[in-house]
Amino acid sequence: MRALSRLAVALAAVIATPALAHHLHEPRTGVPGWTWDPWIIGPIILSAALFAVGWRRLSRRSGRRGAWRRRAALFAGGLLTLVVALVSPLHEAGERSFALHMTEHELIMLLAAPLLVLAEPLVVLLWAFPSDARRGIGRATNTRAVAASWSRLTEPVTATLLQAVALWLWHAPPLFDLALSNDNWHAAQHLSFLVSSLLFWTAMLGHRGRHANSVAQQGIAALCLFATSVVSGALGALMALSQSPWYAGYAALGMAPFGLTPAQDQQIAGLIMWVPGGLVHAVAALLLVRSMLQPSPSREAADAV
Repeated sequence: MRALSRLAVALAAVIATPALAHHLHEPRTGVPGWTWDPWIIGPIILSAALFAVGWRRLSRRSGRRGAWRRRAALFAGGLLTLVVALVSPLHEAGERSFALHMTEHELIMLLAAPLLVLAEPLVVLLWAFPSDARRGIGRATNTRAVAASWSRLTEPVTATLLQAVALWLWHAPPLFDLALSNDNWHAAQHLSFLVSSLLFWTAMLGHRGRHANSVAQQGIAALCLFATSVVSGALGALMALSQSPWYAGYAALGMAPFGLTPAQDQQIAGLIMWVPGGLVHAVAALLLVRSMLQPSPSREAADAV
């Protein structure tokens, strides 16, 4: 199962990687349109097709169709969220407005990533391939080096620190302006956001062997979620309370098409990161705490003895 989760993270990264640059140095006019980039659409359609083939095979072999339907719904939700963020007019509008750019980031990091992690799609996707290919993938992802690296990267504290570092470093004006002016650096920025959020939600929500449901693991994950709500909220608050634009790339655009100054646009972007972003992590932490307080069957059996 750990091998499946690893490949799920890699798949999601591949899905979103080609769509990472915004071309802010090329201002556009008119109504934002759909981004019909084959490097975006192709991987999404391919992954959906593979999932459909694998799901059909597994649903025929398994009597628990409800569980597989749940995975299909989660996976479809993750892909649709990526479509909204990377294909819909929101993607092009993010080239003109920092607030909409931030909305795109939040959709990828706070909705698409956790949905894809919860779907655990690799079991289904692997069944779209011949048996020899499935065994080869399993051997490749279960080597000692890969397993040890994966275990470290998806440890809650490590994953939390990686995501926090990615957020704060890339929102520093020198690096952010570099990303706005160079497609390759912009791709690296978006990819680091996506990968760090996938690792983070895997650490918070993914299965971690026989100790996955232990109170200690859930407690650490809850603390990390609360910490992330503070860390991301603080960055958003700094943006929202700033009276001047931080980033030369957006400041150069002047008045946004929506009648906002660059400073006002940034303040709205900060609020988007501060309030919804903080709430998602805080609510997830509270749900984990709630699950910790509910008696598990094993504890109930021990109490009965």
